[in-house]
Amino acid sequence: MPARSDHSRDIDIEFRGVSRHYGEIRAVDGIDLSVPKGTFFSFLGPSGCGKTTSLRMIAGFEQPTAGDVLIEGSSVVGTPPHRRPVNMVFQHYALFPHLNVFDNIAYGLRQRAPRPARAEITRRVGETLDLVRLGGFESRRVWELSGGQQQRVALARALINKPTVLLLDEPMAALDRKLRRDMQIELQTLQRDVGITFVLVTHDQEEALSMSDSICIMRHGRIVQAGGARELYDEPVNRYVADFVGKSNFLDGTVADTGASGAVLRLADGRTIAGRYTSTATPLAREAKACIAVRPELVSITAAQKPAGGMAVNAPARVKNRIYLGEQTEYLVAAEGLGDILAMASKTSELASGGFSPGDEVVIGWPESAALVLAEE
Repeated sequence: MPARSDHSRDIDIEFRGVSRHYGEIRAVDGIDLSVPKGTFFSFLGPSGCGKTTSLRMIAGFEQPTAGDVLIEGSSVVGTPPHRRPVNMVFQHYALFPHLNVFDNIAYGLRQRAPRPARAEITRRVGETLDLVRLGGFESRRVWELSGGQQQRVALARALINKPTVLLLDEPMAALDRKLRRDMQIELQTLQRDVGITFVLVTHDQEEALSMSDSICIMRHGRIVQAGGARELYDEPVNRYVADFVGKSNFLDGTVADTGASGAVLRLADGRTIAGRYTSTATPLAREAKACIAVRPELVSITAAQKPAGGMAVNAPARVKNRIYLGEQTEYLVAAEGLGDILAMASKTSELASGGFSPGDEVVIGWPESAALVLAEE
C-alpha cells in the first residue's frame, strides 16, 4: 500500500477525475472533490444529476469508468462494498422484518471474522442503542416502531461496526415534515458525538443547508459549486445555484456596462438595474446575457405613501397574494416594469406596518448590494 501524504491524513474521501458512464449516458462526468475528516458533507441536486451514483461509488456498489476513488488516502477502485470502511443507511432503511431490534443491529457484528463474543455483542448493541436514544427497545419488532424509530435502528446498525464514513441515501424522504426536522437535529448531534464523516445525498435544499458543513451541488453529472451553506446561498456562482438553493427573484437582461465589482443590466423594457458580482464571478462582457438575482428577504415592501429610503431600486407594485408563515409573511406583488416579485416580510416589520392585503398598492425596493449579477450558466 502506498504511503499516505500529509494531505491525505486530513481527507476521508477523494475523487480524482471520476466518471461513470452507462453507454452514452454520463451519469458522473469527470469530477474532483475532497471530503475532510469528521465533516457532514452533502451531495445536492435534482433527480438524474449524478449524486446517488457518486454515493454508490463511495460505497462500492458502482465502479468508476475512469478516475480514482480514495478513502483515507487509499484507492478503493475494485474493492467490494464489504471490504470498505463505510456503511450505508438506505432511503427505506432495509431493516430485516423477521428480526427484532437487537438482532437487526447485531447483524453486522455477527458477520465479522472472527465473530465477537456474545457478551461483547450485547455490550456493543446496548451502547449503540443508547447513542441513538433507543435503550430498552432491544426486543421490539420492526413493525412495532414508528418511522423515526426505524430510522434510528438503521443508523445504529450502520454505526455499530464503527465505519470511517457513514453514507446516507435520502434517509428522511419517507418522514413527515416535523419528524424530518427532528431527525435532522438528531443526525447533526449524532455526527458530532461519534466524530465520523457523514455523506448525505438529498434533493431537499433546506435539508442540506441546515445540516451540512459542506455541500456539493451537481448538475448533469458535474459539480456546479461546492462550499458551505452560507457561501452557496449568499454567493452563488450562477443562476442555476441561486435558483436551486433557496428562493430568488430573477430579472433577465443584457450587460449594458461592466466593471470589476459589478455590472449594469438592461432589461427588456429598457430599464437599467445595477448589481454586484459574487466573490466567485468572472466579470461579464458587454451585451452578454445575464440576470439580476435578489433574495425575497432582501426586498422591502412598504405602503405606496411611504417608500423606503436608501434603495437603489424603488418600484410601485400591487399585492397579488399574501401567505402568512408565522415567523414571516410572503408577498407576491406585480411590480411595474419588473413583473412578479416575491418579498418576505419579518414579523417585526409586519407589526410595524400593519401588513398588506391582496389589491393593496405598495412600493418594493432593494439596495444595490442585494442585487447579484449572475451568468446564466
